[in-house]
Amino acid sequence: MAAIDMAGYVADLKEHAAEHGFHIHDERHFLETYGLRQAWEVDLHPEEACGGPLDLHLTLESDPRTMLALEDVLLAGAEGELPPDEFWAPLTFTWGLPPLDNEPDLLVLATELAGLGGQVLPVEVSAIDSFPSVTDPAQRTLTIVARLDLSLRGLLNGDDGMCAVLDRCNEICRHLLELAENWYD
Repeated sequence: MAAIDMAGYVADLKEHAAEHGFHIHDERHFLETYGLRQAWEVDLHPEEACGGPLDLHLTLESDPRTMLALEDVLLAGAEGELPPDEFWAPLTFTWGLPPLDNEPDLLVLATELAGLGGQVLPVEVSAIDSFPSVTDPAQRTLTIVARLDLSLRGLLNGDDGMCAVLDRCNEICRHLLELAENWYD
């Protein structure tokens, strides 16, 4: 039996996200057949973004070597003893927007979002210019990513710290929705 039920945690996380004002639209579970690495993807967005243009994707990855090492430490320790805080699972939030009609200043946007994410949720902002056809103008697409390592000890202890993270996600979503009014004609 696994030390942590990651699928159960994802179900709880979806419920927690709904409590913070997010709508859950889809969930996918991937299992790598050779290495047994697992990933869960959840598509969600704040309630006020049901009509678009903002999408938010949450991805939680589980490395079997990390999970087995955690289980070994738990089995070797005393009953009820928590393992050291050295086992982590990557959690990624990715915000996506359709191609922009009016391009924002990326440095200003990155600075604003860094202030909203703070140290709880460090945010990266990138843009890609693509050309559908040689004669077409460039289409700019924004990608905003926040990565954090989820403490497996925290999951065992019932303290994943996701309230603060989901609150920051909501603030970032609201800010992007406000700005998006100027980005689209």
